[in-house]
Amino acid sequence: MIRTVNICYNNLMFLTKLKRIIVSGYRNFTRSVFTSIASVLIMTVTLFVITSLILVNITLNSSLNNIKEKVDVTVYFVPNAPEDVILEIKDSLESLPEVSGVAYVSQEKSLQDFKEKHANDYLTLQALEEIGENPLGAALNINAKDPSQYESISNYFEDGTTLSRGALSIIDKIDYSQNKLVIDRLNSIIEGAQRLGFIVSLILVLISLLITYSTIRLIIYMSREEIGVMKLVGAGEKYISGPFIASGVMVGIMASITTALIFVPVSIWLGNQMTDFIGINIYNYYKANFWQLFIIMLGSGIILGSISSIFAINKYLRKK
Repeated sequence: MIRTVNICYNNLMFLTKLKRIIVSGYRNFTRSVFTSIASVLIMTVTLFVITSLILVNITLNSSLNNIKEKVDVTVYFVPNAPEDVILEIKDSLESLPEVSGVAYVSQEKSLQDFKEKHANDYLTLQALEEIGENPLGAALNINAKDPSQYESISNYFEDGTTLSRGALSIIDKIDYSQNKLVIDRLNSIIEGAQRLGFIVSLILVLISLLITYSTIRLIIYMSREEIGVMKLVGAGEKYISGPFIASGVMVGIMASITTALIFVPVSIWLGNQMTDFIGINIYNYYKANFWQLFIIMLGSGIILGSISSIFAINKYLRKK
């Protein structure tokens, strides 16, 4: 019974102290309104950039996946290549575990597709008529089960033991190397964007830490008499530090809420303007993953605010 009473008493005292710390922290936060607002705005910029980088990374990866899905390996054959040999190659490709499908494009269909593609190019069509015969060959469009397997499919044609000399001799070209170059370049762009984003975020995090640190230092200076009184009556350093850490946390919370609200119109605009270009609606993604993104914003804001406050109050108390 006594143990239960002690536990209840300790819990009540803890809640009372926590309430006092939060109330004191709020009072400190509102004591220097303009300085606190400046800290909130700087941290909002930091959180905005961090969240933007998450969305940019998702967008770039989505664009890369869309391009990979459209990529295939096309094998072009010389004009008048024997159809039976081409179909044999098609059968051998379909037996590969990496291949999901192979489409045969006849010589006539290649010519038809070429004319449709250049329907507005009069000179090209006129030159084609002057040739008098079909200069295009048949083709095989190969789709892989996974985009990463295209290179092994392309290497299949370079291995002299897999196809006969007759089959190899009628192959004009394989266009995978061109597609691979596009994917590699896009990968390089994504990696470069991620590195740049990390550097910019790190710089903004440091600036946010310094601004919040300076804000808490100013609040501490304005509260120096109260701190002196608390020390005289025997208050511990943890109890003294509590309100100032709470002020830093409030800066982070306010910045998180502000950032989340700013992203609503921004994501709506991006969703309307860039969906066709990037292949993903940013607003729909933001709305569907709002709570996960908000938790990241909130966690980042609280951590930044807390760290700044802890450094500031510890430095002040060490001097005293």
